[in-house]
Amino acid sequence: MNAIAFGIGSAILIYISRASLRAPRSHGFYRFFAWECILGLFLLNVNFWFYKPFAWNQIIAWMLLFVSFIPLGFGIHFLRTKGNPAEKREGDDSLLAFEKTTLLVTSGIYKYIRHPLYSSLLLLTWGILFKHFSQMAFALAIAASVFLVFTAKADEGECIQFFGSDYSEYMRKTKMFIPYLF
Repeated sequence: MNAIAFGIGSAILIYISRASLRAPRSHGFYRFFAWECILGLFLLNVNFWFYKPFAWNQIIAWMLLFVSFIPLGFGIHFLRTKGNPAEKREGDDSLLAFEKTTLLVTSGIYKYIRHPLYSSLLLLTWGILFKHFSQMAFALAIAASVFLVFTAKADEGECIQFFGSDYSEYMRKTKMFIPYLF
């Protein structure tokens, strides 16, 4: 059953990422592989989702999973309200709708971290891992994390290309994923 779910989930991710998969150095290319790792990790641990709900690892897992919604919600909100998204942004057809910002967003959550959506995926990844530890689950969590760092680095290169020195200055003032730390 998990193999079928992985196949269906992968087909959906391939469809969403189809333009990015044709651009191997784009942030969407790396993001696709992060999503695949997260999907695999979820399917690996789905049977343990409610197993011993008050065990220490389950409590940590639920905290990480719930907290993952915070940067996701604020990140998308500020991109949509402050980023002046365009239906078609010149230079990159592989961007998702909410990524097609024409203004650099540096307020709200973006005042503290450059990549709240990837922070959300990192929290999600590690929350799923804490549901049940195994060597395969740990390997998938590490792989997803590495792909998310590659995604962020590629995204930054694209942002520097689009927004210029303003984005470089913004990078000097903010952290990637965790306010004041990293």
